[in-house]
Amino acid sequence: MTVDHLSDQALLLRVRPRQLLLLAALDAERHLGRAAQSMNVTQPAATKLLLQLEESLGEKLFVRLARGMRPTPSGEVLIRYARRVLTDFGAVREEMGALRSGLSGALRIGAVPGAVPALLAPALLEYRRRHPQVALSVSVGTSDVVLAQLARGDVDLVLGRLTEGFSAQEFAITPLLEEAMQVVVRKGHPAFARKRLQLHELGDWSWVLQPAGSPQRGRLEAALREVGVHQRLDYIETASSTVTTALVAGSDMAALMPTSLAAHYARLGTLRVAPITLPIRLPAIDVIVPRGQPLPPAAQQFRALLLERP
Repeated sequence: MTVDHLSDQALLLRVRPRQLLLLAALDAERHLGRAAQSMNVTQPAATKLLLQLEESLGEKLFVRLARGMRPTPSGEVLIRYARRVLTDFGAVREEMGALRSGLSGALRIGAVPGAVPALLAPALLEYRRRHPQVALSVSVGTSDVVLAQLARGDVDLVLGRLTEGFSAQEFAITPLLEEAMQVVVRKGHPAFARKRLQLHELGDWSWVLQPAGSPQRGRLEAALREVGVHQRLDYIETASSTVTTALVAGSDMAALMPTSLAAHYARLGTLRVAPITLPIRLPAIDVIVPRGQPLPPAAQQFRALLLERP
């Protein structure tokens, strides 16, 4: 049955909230019986909900397998929509709860670790001083992780960099901070026996590196290739700042950090900057928001505060 002649509004009227809940449950369980159980409905009722949704939209959404179910490409698209609706509804409930408790809303921020010392922490402190009623939450991860959260609606804005797989057509981007990269090591590292290190020597070190595809790691590997280092680096891979600092502080391993983050750990006495100047700069850290969508008031105020910095 074709539904191409129907308007978006007419189609949307055919979609029921319970069907969206079922899609999310089926995506998690990939089994109709378990999905029905998680919703506290019978399996026949869940089957009827799914069949009615497929008939209403004129699309096959799941393929039945011997031991479960797999979404079709159309099903994957609708699952993303269902999850976005559920996430948005959760955010609405949070804001309504904040209003009931005398607060003025909620702000959810995603940030890369390099944005924390120079951008995020000072802005959060000032924002909290200006708007103490706003409930604040922060998610820290690599750019691809926090951008995925932004795309799903799990955060309101991101401090990070646009990475492969995300388009500038989806997001509005404003550059904020561009920094050089530095090598950090523990305080008693053998590197300090020398006044100055050469770039090619870093190829023999052990490293804690961000996952493959990150701008930071890609630039280090490219810089080493330019000075003739072609062997595979000895490294442990992690996106966690906590794991990185713990490994570096407890061994002779090294890591790359933006200048502001390296200075932060140096002030804490945890790490030191190694005596070498790297020919590496990362793209600017941007404040990133969804394009074509109005920001919640709390996010608008935080973005404006970020743009105030000199």
